[in-house]
Amino acid sequence: MTTRLERRWLALILLTVTQFMVVLDVAIVNVALPSIQQQLDFSVEQLQWVTSAYALTFGGFLLLGGRVADLLGRRRVFIAGMALFGAASLAAGLAPSDSALIGARALQGLGAAIISPAALSILTTTFTEGAERNKALGIWGAVSGLGGAAGVLMGGILTDLVGWEWIFFINVPIAVAVMVLSPRILSESRAVGLGRRFDLTGAVTVSAGLMLLVYGLVGTNDHGWTSGRTIAIFSASAALIAAFILVEARSKQPLLPLRLFSNGTLTGANVVGLLLGASIFSMFFFLSLYMQEVLGYSALRTGFAYLLVSVTIIVSAAVSQMLVTRVGPRRVMAAGMTMLFAGLLWFTQVSVSGSYLIDLAPGFVLAGIGLGFAFVPDTIAALSGVEERDAGVASGLINTSQQIGGAIGVAALVTVATSRTGDVLASAGANASDPAVIASASTDGFQAAFLLGAGLAVAGLIATLALVRPRSGETFDVPAELAAGEAGD
Repeated sequence: MTTRLERRWLALILLTVTQFMVVLDVAIVNVALPSIQQQLDFSVEQLQWVTSAYALTFGGFLLLGGRVADLLGRRRVFIAGMALFGAASLAAGLAPSDSALIGARALQGLGAAIISPAALSILTTTFTEGAERNKALGIWGAVSGLGGAAGVLMGGILTDLVGWEWIFFINVPIAVAVMVLSPRILSESRAVGLGRRFDLTGAVTVSAGLMLLVYGLVGTNDHGWTSGRTIAIFSASAALIAAFILVEARSKQPLLPLRLFSNGTLTGANVVGLLLGASIFSMFFFLSLYMQEVLGYSALRTGFAYLLVSVTIIVSAAVSQMLVTRVGPRRVMAAGMTMLFAGLLWFTQVSVSGSYLIDLAPGFVLAGIGLGFAFVPDTIAALSGVEERDAGVASGLINTSQQIGGAIGVAALVTVATSRTGDVLASAGANASDPAVIASASTDGFQAAFLLGAGLAVAGLIATLALVRPRSGETFDVPAELAAGEAGD
């Protein structure tokens, strides 16, 4: 007979497999884009929406997904999100046209926005705050960090061996298995004392505001940051988010209770999460481009190149959760942001004739340690002291911070890289079409992007030291009542 303790760890396995799939789908598409473009006759302008449609709905609906899970039941919403994600994955693999694929990807993102905060809130309510939850979140963090790197590898393997459709089809049996096992393994929970009244105005304003923000960021590469179109979109986004805050301040049952921000650790963790997402997402984006466009790596070789950082993340995440239990999240997070800064600074010296051992491997190790040491305590801090009734919305909030940060970071760094590359090519004159000159100009652009990424990591370090301060009397050790409960299991 399965004990309560064993069931908790079975739940963790199920939840981390799900999170791995969700994170994987952010990266797995990138290496398949050329094949998708050729088969479905995508235009260059439309192709970016294969990835952007997913990011748009994922980032836009995370807060809503988290609160719906609190109100309607976290397991129930988790299973519903999984059903939507699996159906959308099947539709994406069977898509007969470019518009059908983009629509399916948007639905995938919506499913992911429901799954991810529901899964994290189930984890939070399943494991008691302290050493036990820290260990669970360490595993969660390792799997999340691994998903991004593994996506490139799996995307290359599936696209090369069986076709791009299978990067979507692979989700279907996983989704079905999770839906079958969830009622047997996961316990149902929902917020107590909140009633069932739903903050529709808050849901509409925040979802529309976040989606417009991501949409505007995606378009900056084509339209620039100062174009009338971009300014109008950002202004509309800011107005909607400001309206959301006003609505939440007056609502009796808000989508995002503003009282959460009285928890200084939670507030600081979300600021750090935004900066962490900005630096990490952009790092993987530009490293993939550098390896393929400058070093001439195939998609498959690029994926294998990430194995080093994947292993480093797994090891460092395991170590970081143990350290958080001993010294709290602030010091571990500060060490992580410092290591991430060092890794990004290392990548500023990548060269046209670079080698894996010299240009990439040391940076991969530094950044991998940094990611494991920063991501895990950031998640722990964002959920520290949160009441069970707010577990879903707090989970949605930290996911939103990291995803929106990633969108901001990639958009900003693409602008910097493109500008620097353009300047170098302009100064080359008649030689601008020479492949060697193009490779050199691209490398200069990547170096500039990595330098700005390192600056974002420094900003994250400063935010960690200034904002992440445990509440008076807060501890991250195993509570006595938990130890007693374990003995009873």
